[in-house]
Amino acid sequence: MNERLLLDHIRRGEGVSRADLARVTGLSKPTVSVALANLERAGLVRSAGIRTGVPGPAAVLYELRPEAGFVLGLDVGRQFLRAAICDFTGAVRARATVKARATSPGRLAGLAELAGGLYAEVGIGPGDITQTVLGTPGVHDARRDVLDLAGSLPGWDKPLVLAELRRAFGENLMVENDVDAAALAERAHGHGREVDSFAFVSVGTGIGMGLVLNGRLHRGAHGAAGEIGYLPLGDAETTDTRDARRRGGLEAAASAAGIVRAARRNGMRGAASARHVFAAADKGDATAARVVAEEARLIAKAICSVVAVVDPELVVLGGGVGQAAGFLGAISRELRRIAPVLPELRVSALGVDAVVDGCLVAGADRAWSAVAAVLENGEEGAPGPAGKQVS
Repeated sequence: MNERLLLDHIRRGEGVSRADLARVTGLSKPTVSVALANLERAGLVRSAGIRTGVPGPAAVLYELRPEAGFVLGLDVGRQFLRAAICDFTGAVRARATVKARATSPGRLAGLAELAGGLYAEVGIGPGDITQTVLGTPGVHDARRDVLDLAGSLPGWDKPLVLAELRRAFGENLMVENDVDAAALAERAHGHGREVDSFAFVSVGTGIGMGLVLNGRLHRGAHGAAGEIGYLPLGDAETTDTRDARRRGGLEAAASAAGIVRAARRNGMRGAASARHVFAAADKGDATAARVVAEEARLIAKAICSVVAVVDPELVVLGGGVGQAAGFLGAISRELRRIAPVLPELRVSALGVDAVVDGCLVAGADRAWSAVAAVLENGEEGAPGPAGKQVS
């Protein structure tokens, strides 16, 4: 328990001495020295130089040993695959992005190739990874070990997919909903640091929400909290019925594909993507402007539903559509008209790596919990980060 206590304080500091640790923990200096020696032997901490320029003897400073463990974060999207590796301190060592292939086997192969390139760049092997986290559309049904509600990725809900992922990345693979992962990144690095409760609403190729309540991610009884793409808010007469059955009424109507369909249905030429529709609206195209206004109304209705149920302090908009210039203002005007109260609305500044960065946050927390459990239980010779022996 002393070792875990010291490790927690070393994790939060930037070079701390024995005297610092004794002071903040209330432990005696001999007890601190013994615990530090154990942590050094376990490969979890190291000396980080000498503190100088202050009265008294020079003090040895301690920090986490970055190479004690590594976390691999993977983000599988409809258009792109992203991956990154961070070390035991949380510092990102490498990241990469490639275009996604259309089939499940293609996506699986692409993830494995991405990871292999990152291993080579960092100079490690698969055995050095302490925790792997996959950010994916859908909800992981742990009982059946399959992905449900992953309609935006055809074939991704087949049982073989997770079996192949575990074969490629190990049995400790952790599966996280992609928008929940983005919310974790927002909590750790973005606007979510400033509040206890917020909703991260992602609008892009899909639509979803990550909900943080009292500082903790809220998953719901079945893991489906935040699947707002299934809200029945789209117009049944104009929404693609098959798409709505596959991934929800709101997502079919208000995702990037729904925006393009709406623009073409209204006679807009050259509507190749949601980005083109928004750009045309900015240039004064009346048809595009009507489509964007309807999109803002739909998203405002979804946010209003969230506000009426959980009343978050803040709503953060993410995703390619959610971060479009001027879109926040259009949603805010609609929301002011219909919502019972108005939360603060902000656009995420995390960019396209939000999901993979959230996977790194989740993986680091899981790795820390594993190390802490070993230390607390006093398991002699139990495996620590990257297969190290913690004693």
